[in-house]
Amino acid sequence: MSKIKTAFFCQHCGYEAAKWTGKCPSCGQWNTLVEEKVVKKDTPLRQQEWKTEASKTSKTVHLDQVNALEEKRWITPDAELNRVLGGGIVAGSIVLVGGEPGIGKSTLFLQDALQMTQLKTLYISGEESESQIKMRANRLNIKNDQFYLLTETSTHSIFEEIKKLQPDLVIVDSIQTLQSPFIESAPGTISQIRETAAEMQRFAKESNTPVFLIGHITKDGSIAGPKILEHMVDTVLQFEGDQHYAYRILRTIKNRFGSTSELGIYEMTGLGLRQVTNPSEILMSQREEMLSGVAIGATLEGMRPMLVEVQALVTHSVYGTPQRTATGFDLRRLQILLAVLEKRGGFHFGVKDVFLNITGGIRIEDPSIDLAVLCALLSSFEDQVIPQKVCFAGEVGLSGEIRAVNRIEQRIAEAEKLGFEKIFISRYHQKGVDFGKFNIQAVTVGRVEEVYQQLF
Repeated sequence: MSKIKTAFFCQHCGYEAAKWTGKCPSCGQWNTLVEEKVVKKDTPLRQQEWKTEASKTSKTVHLDQVNALEEKRWITPDAELNRVLGGGIVAGSIVLVGGEPGIGKSTLFLQDALQMTQLKTLYISGEESESQIKMRANRLNIKNDQFYLLTETSTHSIFEEIKKLQPDLVIVDSIQTLQSPFIESAPGTISQIRETAAEMQRFAKESNTPVFLIGHITKDGSIAGPKILEHMVDTVLQFEGDQHYAYRILRTIKNRFGSTSELGIYEMTGLGLRQVTNPSEILMSQREEMLSGVAIGATLEGMRPMLVEVQALVTHSVYGTPQRTATGFDLRRLQILLAVLEKRGGFHFGVKDVFLNITGGIRIEDPSIDLAVLCALLSSFEDQVIPQKVCFAGEVGLSGEIRAVNRIEQRIAEAEKLGFEKIFISRYHQKGVDFGKFNIQAVTVGRVEEVYQQLF
């Protein structure tokens, strides 16, 4: 006979408590415990064992006896996905992908699954019918004889089908719709998400089959479900973008097999998602006339150099309190740069409204964009145009000094490739950098005043 009980689960860490408390005893978060009815069956038949020939009984091993093998990777036709995964799909890995509704998560992974003709792929959908997925596949116009579809939410039925098919890759859309036979609470609850994800993780590790889990996100942007879900998986990807822009960004949040600072860029088209191999084409607007308040910054996301256009508008404040608005840039960082210009340069931004925008709908966190932001502000303040073939790469310190940034040679090479003639960098880069191999002029500056004198 089933035992029915009510428990309280923390939405942040998944902690289970017998009664409600205001503060979670495990993670210390306030007002995160929610009530769920949990029905645990007596002892249902456990899922199949996914032991491979390489599997063996666990025992204590000395570290020196462990063979460090290079993980097996499958290179996909999607170069952007390969980049964010650290070089391809790792066998036996489990990847969690989060994103807003309608952003294109299902389209991206259906497209990638159809393109991987060398792998037998099982696409499990708990949200859409077979005909809906077929309609989307027809729009993508990609043929794959190794692609199989399953519309099911019960993990018991899913593993029965997996045992028959023996796929090389499994994609689950979405983890919030799955339901485990071991817990009879509603799909999408914390206990169900935790149990179904644990079953998928067990299958991935024991069968050495990579699994992609597509997940919903909450209104604050985090992946729905307990935080432990992100700890269980090997890689966490965030698929983001603005609904008003055609561009989408696949960003790495966590990766046990590669860098966590990589991103892939796509363009949404009528035929699916197009890979953007040259991100500078979307981050720099094509303009016919020269305008003040525009500067180009040489930034770096992971291993990928990009040139980003920074637009600034500085106007006299009509109201008593000046406005400060930033899109794609940290507003607190903008306040710091304005304070530096006020204190070290003598520019009276305290009576000005300041509006800042990073073009292309991308958010930049690289500190090397500071110098471009500062020059765009000065250009709009003085209403003088910065030459079109000039770009900037440098971090601005609180005392007004221009600090060195990492991988400057990659930034200079990218600027040269795109036809720029001059790049402003920190004076402290002079050691160990061979500027002679570049055809672009590198102007070294040490302080904010020097930048102003050189430009205006």
